[in-house]
Amino acid sequence: MSSPNISFDSIPSSIRKPGRYTEFNTSLAVSSLPQNDQKVCILAQKTASGSGTADTPVRIFTTADAILYGGTGSIAHLACKAALDANPNIKLWLAPIDDAAGTPATGTIVVAGIASAAGSIDIWIGNEWINIPVANGDAVNDIAAAIDTAINAIEWKLPVTSGVSTDTVTLTARNDGLLGNNIPVAYRINNVATTTLTVTQVGSVVAGATDPSIAGSLTNIYPADYNKVICTLNDATNLGLLSTHLTSISGPTEDRPCTGYFGYTGVQATLETLCGTTLNQERMSAAYNKYTKTTERGHSLDYEIAAAYTAVLASEEDPARPHYGMVLPGIAPCALENQLSRAQQESCLENGVTPLEVVQGEQMAIVRAITTYTTNSAGVDDPALLDLTTIFTLDYVKLAIETRQALRFPRAKLSERTPEKVRTQIIDVMKRLETLEIVEKVDDNLDGIICERDSSDANRVNCKIPTDVVNGLAILANRIDLIL
Repeated sequence: MSSPNISFDSIPSSIRKPGRYTEFNTSLAVSSLPQNDQKVCILAQKTASGSGTADTPVRIFTTADAILYGGTGSIAHLACKAALDANPNIKLWLAPIDDAAGTPATGTIVVAGIASAAGSIDIWIGNEWINIPVANGDAVNDIAAAIDTAINAIEWKLPVTSGVSTDTVTLTARNDGLLGNNIPVAYRINNVATTTLTVTQVGSVVAGATDPSIAGSLTNIYPADYNKVICTLNDATNLGLLSTHLTSISGPTEDRPCTGYFGYTGVQATLETLCGTTLNQERMSAAYNKYTKTTERGHSLDYEIAAAYTAVLASEEDPARPHYGMVLPGIAPCALENQLSRAQQESCLENGVTPLEVVQGEQMAIVRAITTYTTNSAGVDDPALLDLTTIFTLDYVKLAIETRQALRFPRAKLSERTPEKVRTQIIDVMKRLETLEIVEKVDDNLDGIICERDSSDANRVNCKIPTDVVNGLAILANRIDLIL
């Protein structure tokens, strides 16, 4: 037994020998809020050259690590590279996925016409630029061979392999599946008179088919504590698996909140239906950068966009600070004809899609980072969890309160005084959060903070914590009154 106001963990009340006994109590030492570290895991296809064990997460510190575990030019390699380029300090893991028994996408570049003037040819594969010098009089076979050689010179950072036969360069996606159909090829001919190129896009000669499943990776990462998961596969089936995973792992019993991300470059209406109707998930977010396969421009790939978007979000440790205008380093700007109009951006934001836009310096930036949640279970429009910052804030408030409770009540007894002690600690945490402008109006909601013993479980205290989250300043509306 201890005294009414002092209890001991290591000094028993039953000792008889005279002496001086002291123990150290560290449960009151920490009053600050916990750190908001962000651990990110990428689920992405590897190639046979990648040494990573399928579906088993491994820490990634550098692009060389991504190549080692994912294989050169694999989706795993390029997605990790995009994340590291966007946020070099990211805490990153990769869960490499084996290709299914699928088909890799292929495309061709066909050269026609002997060069009648010297110049060069620019080719973009994804967002990688390749320059091929051409001499006056070069034959089509020579030009095709030069294109193949130039591509192979930087093959370590390309999502395709290259081969040549007479006048035709064949590009083959390194990974099987549908993502290979989204690898754009663009070109520009500089002063090479009488020579033309005909590009048949990757996926148009042979369509990539049969995506693998992320189910094995989700099973293996389930016990881990990742805050953000990137799904490079953006089909409805795999995203549905991720949605189920997020709901399960973030629930009150598993108690490991997590959010999921993917990127998209295709048709806006298709994405809006996928996000706002099919997924409708408050813990998922999709970044949209519209591309069409045009000449004279590089294009970032779907999974590169997803990785850069998530990495930039992970760089912001304040859960309530909005992400408006945050730039995605390394992501190619879309062409003028593909830039979303105001109406198109509003449509995205009404249907669970995070639009990107071109800002100064030809960079892509976040318009407003939102979730794919649009309607409640009754099918009624519900903006409660529109912004990602809302779920980030709620998750952080939860972490702060539970961390304090773990520190203050590690082996506590439950007496009539205990609920009020718990309530006092909650109020202290909420006021600290208010100081940091993560929540607000704590005093207005004090009466709503209730801690009481459970009616049926003698060992349980129930707590109700009204939380007014701080919102982002999204809109400033001005009225200018003219005075003559």
